[in-house]
Amino acid sequence: MARSRRRITRSATQKSPERSPSSSRSSLTPMEDEAEPTQAESAPTKTDEDMCPSCREGVQGEKSSWIRCDACKIWFHWACVGDGSDLESINKWFCGPCMTEKPSRVMTFKVPARKSSRKRTQLDYANLNAGVESDPSRWLRVIQSKPIKDDNFRRMKGADVGLEWLENDETAMREPIVVENPEGLRMKMPPPEFSVQDVADEVGHETPVEVIDVASQSNSPGWTLGRWAEYYNTEPSKRDKIRNVISLEISGTKLADQVLPPRLVRELDWVEKFWPSTRKGKGHAYPKVQLYCLMGVASAWTDWHVDFAGSSVYYHILRGCKVFYFIRPTPANLQAYERWSGTEMQSNVWLGDMVDEVVKVTLHAGNTMIIPTGWIHAVHTPVDSLVFGGNFLHSYNIATQLKVMDIEKATHVPKKFRFPLFVKLCWYVGDKYLRDLKSKEEFPPRVLESLEALARFLVSESQAMERGTEVAKREAKENVPSDRVKDAPALARELRWRVRLAAGATSDDEDLGHPVQKNMVNGHKRKRSPASAAVGVQFRNFQPKGWDVVNELPRESDKRVVNIHRPKTSDIWEREWTEWSKESEDQAQEERATVEETRDVMIKVRKTEDGVERQRIERVMEKWVWKAEFSRPEGDFQDVEMKPIEDAPLGCEEVTKEEEQGTEVHVISPLETTQAMEVSA
Repeated sequence: MARSRRRITRSATQKSPERSPSSSRSSLTPMEDEAEPTQAESAPTKTDEDMCPSCREGVQGEKSSWIRCDACKIWFHWACVGDGSDLESINKWFCGPCMTEKPSRVMTFKVPARKSSRKRTQLDYANLNAGVESDPSRWLRVIQSKPIKDDNFRRMKGADVGLEWLENDETAMREPIVVENPEGLRMKMPPPEFSVQDVADEVGHETPVEVIDVASQSNSPGWTLGRWAEYYNTEPSKRDKIRNVISLEISGTKLADQVLPPRLVRELDWVEKFWPSTRKGKGHAYPKVQLYCLMGVASAWTDWHVDFAGSSVYYHILRGCKVFYFIRPTPANLQAYERWSGTEMQSNVWLGDMVDEVVKVTLHAGNTMIIPTGWIHAVHTPVDSLVFGGNFLHSYNIATQLKVMDIEKATHVPKKFRFPLFVKLCWYVGDKYLRDLKSKEEFPPRVLESLEALARFLVSESQAMERGTEVAKREAKENVPSDRVKDAPALARELRWRVRLAAGATSDDEDLGHPVQKNMVNGHKRKRSPASAAVGVQFRNFQPKGWDVVNELPRESDKRVVNIHRPKTSDIWEREWTEWSKESEDQAQEERATVEETRDVMIKVRKTEDGVERQRIERVMEKWVWKAEFSRPEGDFQDVEMKPIEDAPLGCEEVTKEEEQGTEVHVISPLETTQAMEVSA
């Protein structure tokens, strides 16, 4: 039963009977909104239900609000039983007798409503208790006393910022870069004299725009571009407040024809590369995040944030100046940001005090900056400024993009402020990469590592469809683009398998879902040996299926002493010891070996159309050690160079029980008194 149906208030003069669960109206809806009662219903007949059990004569206060005990379902005047709390904030409430009957029953409160992590009402530190509105310059004064480092980010030429840079430089797109001159970036921007008034003329004076009150970091409703242009052009001393515009997306407008992102952005952007062109434009819902116009006046401040879904950003200063404060997205810093975001700390704690360092970058007119995935940043506007930029997702750091999305979920960022249609876009990306992998296209190691994270995410979405709650199943299915993806779970699992094969991992389904074991030399796949190539041919079209149950039994250990000779000559000992039969103990032997044995058993079970499949994998490890003093005769057990035995691949559907056997020999110098041999299976 929904909690809102238990959390009910009602008028004392029109107290309705308890509604059935099938009622479509929320129980929090005021009673005055209901239909007029009939003559019989409005008759002033006073029953036990109309009485408050705790009513006492002489109690002062408003008695028009009622509350119902969640245990006994009896109604009470809040004025008679309340403790002064806000009635609308209560989640669960129990009357005194019910709490006495069961002490575990306690009153709980609803989680406070949360706004965007970027547009949150802020309070002035010095006046938190006094309730005075924030000072828009508060952060600037805080910064003066904080350790801020000047940046050492790369300054690059526009012509060098392209896909070839990413493919040849392992550090590319890991730190922000600054391009001081836009020449060579192959982007298009309005002329330098372009103004905010021109923005209003091109996009439309009546176009609604979200305006942020810098003092409170909250939205100011009712603004249009025409009104904003008037405000922006007002003398700074006559402006009523410091305001900022950071979310005007201009796709589909006349102004969009004058803006083209840098070449690198277009080469990487998931929306540009993977979202079907037939499903863009008017009449189609698609992620419109590529073209933003940002307009801020002097002293504007945008608080710490990470761009939605960890998306990367290109940022071009057309007019004015911007000062960025950056925090590197290390795991520890992202964890600190998650603790800070969406809590009271966001109002009274400088995030820079919770991280390793803060770096400052100043951009001037004509500068362009590219901010990589996940970088935490705040922005100060020293003078009136006009900026064009946009967000884009790419395939070189998918893991961090997904990590930021998890942070958004954990901090309850409303969907309105998340990357639009993010999961659907991931399915389009996965579908395209799967087709490329099938056609044997090769990818850089960074992309393959990122695709492993994407595949795991899509598999988790598939598991939600298969085993989630009804709500989770419905939401996961709605995020699948049916025009391209017909069998989402099969696509996700095949993508995961093929990514691992492309990265040089085994095709055994046991390994799937674990970090990729790279098989690279100087950034290229290592050529297979003839033996491993044969395995690849055998399993070329093998698509592993998941197991419903994987049970690892407790490890068994055993230790015994055996009368047995050491391995003799190199011509005989290998054949004797690779038979893996019960050792033949010779009581006449003076040499004795201590044998330590461990046994691991894994059992896998899954349902099939015809019944059940079961697989048992047993691994035995033996360590043989001879303790007796000896001197090795010449020719006995010479040093042997052993080559590793190729592992037999697991997971074949026809195999129901598997054993792996191999031998590894370590020869100890004659000067030592102990000779050890390990036999592993």
